[in-house]
Amino acid sequence: MTGLQAGLKNRHLSMIAIGGVIGAGLFVGSSSGIATAGPGILLSYALVGTLVVLVMRMLGEMSAANPTSGSFSAHADRALGRWAGFSIGWLYWFFWVVVLAVEATAGAKILEGWMPAVPQWGWALIVMVVLTATNLVSVGSYGEFEFWFAGIKVVAIGAFIVVGGLAVFGVLPGVDSDKAGLGNLTEHGGFLPHGPGAILTGVLLVVFSFMGSEIATLAAGESEDPQRAVTKSTNSIIWRIAVFYLGSILVVVSLIPWNDPSIKAQGSYVAALDSLGIAHAGQIMNFIVLTSVLSCLNSGLYTASRMAFSLGERGDAPKAFAKTTSRGVPLAAIVASVVFGFVAVFFNYKFPDSVFLFLVNSSGAVALFVWLVICFSQLRMRKIIQRESPEKLVVRMWLYPYLTWATAALIVFVLGYMLTDTEHDGRETVLLSLLVAAVVLVIAVVKEKVRGGRAAVGAASSETAQDKVKTG
Repeated sequence: MTGLQAGLKNRHLSMIAIGGVIGAGLFVGSSSGIATAGPGILLSYALVGTLVVLVMRMLGEMSAANPTSGSFSAHADRALGRWAGFSIGWLYWFFWVVVLAVEATAGAKILEGWMPAVPQWGWALIVMVVLTATNLVSVGSYGEFEFWFAGIKVVAIGAFIVVGGLAVFGVLPGVDSDKAGLGNLTEHGGFLPHGPGAILTGVLLVVFSFMGSEIATLAAGESEDPQRAVTKSTNSIIWRIAVFYLGSILVVVSLIPWNDPSIKAQGSYVAALDSLGIAHAGQIMNFIVLTSVLSCLNSGLYTASRMAFSLGERGDAPKAFAKTTSRGVPLAAIVASVVFGFVAVFFNYKFPDSVFLFLVNSSGAVALFVWLVICFSQLRMRKIIQRESPEKLVVRMWLYPYLTWATAALIVFVLGYMLTDTEHDGRETVLLSLLVAAVVLVIAVVKEKVRGGRAAVGAASSETAQDKVKTG
């Protein structure tokens, strides 16, 4: 057993941090948000983006002081208690294992469209096997794959913003787009065609596409300079969200009217490219979405396995999860995560409307639970760091503790608002996620009591042994 190794270079970490905020959900999920809130979806993205920036600032403060592959789960363990680290760690693992199945199926659909000779389940299997092999070789090979996957996403969105921006202002050579212009933001029923309430509904639809921004803090534990890596990724998250999310969505809703039927039919980014008359826009976008899917799969497997490794190290998962190969790869943790991913893929093909739907909905609100736990962990952790090693506070949460409390309140409000949403499965998602969280919490509490009981028995037996020595 050698433990995890520092196999990630700084360029890997930088790209993992940038790519982490660009999920496939940005390309696939934005069309329903635009249809619901119109151009006002920009406010929904801005609101969730602000939330993510604040949560990442808190996580950055804790992770820069103590970089670990367990990230927020390890911080919660120390700040709030073993039950918190156990619960949020397993819930997060469950979330990513379900994501593996969702993304593998999404990628398989695109690949089957290109090469129909191989059935969809066959493509899902091939994609999962290839990325499992990548993760099993070494952390460096994961980093290298992610560097190129994320690089393609970043270049593609950057090009989309530049080309689309030029078209909006009418200076793109060779393109005469009659629909493009900033007037699209206000002309078709106003900036908020469905009223201010649609902003909150939009929040529910876009919040899950932001999950993944915390991956850089997990990966930092295997980098050359963990503290520098965490500090850099935390400080750069504001421009990453502003450019990639707000920038690209602004271009989409400026290029074509928000109520254009093509947005729903083709997807927002494909429809925007099509409106410029760019040849093969759909296939170009499919390639970019496939890259995002593979990136998400690659990172999802890495993240799930490292969380399982951390839980194993802390005695909250089988000890085998904490064992690594000579290359520093947690073999059992990766294999276990993949096996559950395969099981979920099977459920997706066999029982898509029952078992798999339950899995997706019951993991849906986990992102918000994780962010909430980060808030409460930071409130306690700041005091611990200040008391024990104040020099490690290289990243500080702004306006502590007021902004931390305000962020927690906003997350609770979003969860509460989801309970009123029956149209987009918001209520079902929260209730099922709470059910799964309650089950994990009960297991954590029982485990804690058993552990406490064993410790008490052990202490009592050692005292008895000492008494016998004394009397003897």
